[in-house]
Amino acid sequence: MKAIGAPRFLPVTHPDCLVEFETPDPTPGPNDVLVKVHAVAINPVDTKVRKLLGDSPQSPPRILGWDAAGTVIRVGSAVNAFAPGDEIYYAGDVTRPGSNSELHCVEAALAAKKPTTLTFADAAALPLVTITAWELLFDRMGVDPHGRDSGKHLLILNGAGGVGSALIPLAKSAGLIVTATASRPETRAWCTSLGADHLLDHHQPLRPQAEALRIHEFPFIANLHNTETYWQTTSHLLAPLGTLGLIVETQNPVDIGNPLRLKSPRIVWEYMFTRSRMQTPCRHHQGEILARIATRCDLATFPKLTTRTLTGLTVQNLITAHTAMESSTAHGKWVITT
Repeated sequence: MKAIGAPRFLPVTHPDCLVEFETPDPTPGPNDVLVKVHAVAINPVDTKVRKLLGDSPQSPPRILGWDAAGTVIRVGSAVNAFAPGDEIYYAGDVTRPGSNSELHCVEAALAAKKPTTLTFADAAALPLVTITAWELLFDRMGVDPHGRDSGKHLLILNGAGGVGSALIPLAKSAGLIVTATASRPETRAWCTSLGADHLLDHHQPLRPQAEALRIHEFPFIANLHNTETYWQTTSHLLAPLGTLGLIVETQNPVDIGNPLRLKSPRIVWEYMFTRSRMQTPCRHHQGEILARIATRCDLATFPKLTTRTLTGLTVQNLITAHTAMESSTAHGKWVITT
């Protein structure tokens, strides 16, 4: 089959940072499904994994990509949930080859049937960010999905990014009042279209902007951008007994003393690949989340997140998408159809 991968880490400006190559068709294990890939989406994790390759040559090249939608063509001996011909979507497992290829094997527990009302492209845009947002908001931060926290304030840093784009409508569905950060006209308009109640410019001090809205503290804060840059700001804006949710790893130590200690906060991390990477027995929960998202999409209660679609799974299209991820110039989700 044809695949596209990284032979080693090279800057995105280098023409060989990603290469096309031929590799044997993957063989599904007992718990896997083999998928004909119709569309993939690009996420920051794609560029992070590429950078982690270092100078060591990869043979074969490392296939990236952890969002896909496609058609099942074969199932493993232990798989009962899917059959050949099923249209599915999933985010996969970062420890296995990615989806930037004609065919892809994924553990069945991590997948769900794609929304029937969405194209493969729009379905591929959803898995990684919706699972991350769902796990962060409901599983880690403890927000009640059925509305028991209705009326409480949530601050989302980087509201127009992929995870922020999924988090805004999920938070609104739970009855939260959502304040999102965005700076450009197009990203501010995007956050508003997704349901954000208030907008803050993250290029300006956040606290005075929040106080101008008569919001002095937030019981829930989701920092989806730079943990360290906004550590002091979120520490001061977090309400006593509040919850701070994080998804971006720190590069340096942060001070978890005062004022945070005095507030007795809950600080939680979300890493979408924990279940698959650690082979936890609850891996099927991610398939269940995707099934719930598919239902919401088909009921028109969850929005499309695609903001740009590139036609053709080519080296150049992937480089274009990686460039956008690394420069933080994209909003919503970018998708490539095969």
